[in-house]
Amino acid sequence: MVDQARAARLAKRISSIVAAAIGSGEIKDPRLHYVTITDARVSGDLHDATLFYTVMGQTLDVEPDYEGAAAALAKATGHLRSLVGAGTGVRFTPTLAFQLDTVPDAARHMEELVAKARANDEMVARRAAEATPAGDADPYRDDESER
Repeated sequence: MVDQARAARLAKRISSIVAAAIGSGEIKDPRLHYVTITDARVSGDLHDATLFYTVMGQTLDVEPDYEGAAAALAKATGHLRSLVGAGTGVRFTPTLAFQLDTVPDAARHMEELVAKARANDEMVARRAAEATPAGDADPYRDDESER
């Protein structure tokens, strides 16, 4: 039987262990300097863990090294799995798989689309404010009934 709450707790613990190992410099690979663990998911049987990561660099005007980060994480997987096993105390240490997190890029794209839509809405509102009616102010007025 799958215990989703236990899987979620284990995923959170694995995420914090791996993030601490990368952030503290325990893994001495310079390619991991700008890597951030964003999320973790553990399978229902607690045998497989997928860790999502991002690579910073666009804010620093440097192109992120996605391939280098993926290679460094693949190289450090064994050591990170040992740390996870020691830090979690579960009977079977889950295998670790790393996947590039695309959520920040998708969020950035959505923000750009929303900004574009707002600019178009403002342009339409300005045109509507400056517009005059094409016909009479009251198109249903009947001149003959007013006589």
